[in-house]
Amino acid sequence: MSPEILSPPPTPPGPASGTPAVEAEGVCRRYGRRWALVNVDLSLPRGSSLVVAGRNGSGKSTLFRVLSTLVRPDRGTTRILGLDPRADLHSVRRRVALLSHHSNHHEALSALENLEVAARFLGRPPHRAALVPKLAEVGLAERADDPVTTFSAGMRKRLTLARTLLQEAEVVLLDEPYGQLDPPGFRLVDDVVAALRSRGATVLMATHQLERGAALCERGLVLEAGRVAWTGPARDLVRGSGLDSAGLAEGGA
Repeated sequence: MSPEILSPPPTPPGPASGTPAVEAEGVCRRYGRRWALVNVDLSLPRGSSLVVAGRNGSGKSTLFRVLSTLVRPDRGTTRILGLDPRADLHSVRRRVALLSHHSNHHEALSALENLEVAARFLGRPPHRAALVPKLAEVGLAERADDPVTTFSAGMRKRLTLARTLLQEAEVVLLDEPYGQLDPPGFRLVDDVVAALRSRGATVLMATHQLERGAALCERGLVLEAGRVAWTGPARDLVRGSGLDSAGLAEGGA
């Protein structure tokens, strides 16, 4: 009697080619009595890129946390690649990656061990041969076996970026990716965004580095007190929004 051959489960169907990568309709989110987002509408085609600008507290981080399903909107709806997080939460989380302000690294573990933990969580083989190249992409290959406690703020940011890239998500949200980085780190982020776009990922970047963001992305959006104050081509971001990098501080929500 021949052994039974088990076939792998079928892969869920992907989104139709015309389905927007990111959609938000009437999204509102509040913290206590303060509304962080108010009636935000957004629609991005697959493979497109958006730079999100605004002063500290304008709602940038909150918008990214809602789109990545870390928090739920109090009103309105979102969809990622046609999927509603209320019905397909796990499917959405497999398709979207967030680089946030908070690194959440395991401080006592090495850089490589942190990626091994992330790989297991993502259901990927946690092999050194596969993970060290990811560290090399962000300039940390030589520090692969060093504990994160010995890392500078910029190195921790690079490790967070490596962990984000490990997911190979179709939608990538970069919240202040230039924060804590030096000029070589800035160029690294530029290269990462270009590589993400070249492989067809949809990229959203919230940054105070407006000129850099505008040079990398197609569309621009400005939030003010949680509302969409301006939207248009990224090349018109500084002129159309009345903002510039010199007038914006790093960080914020």
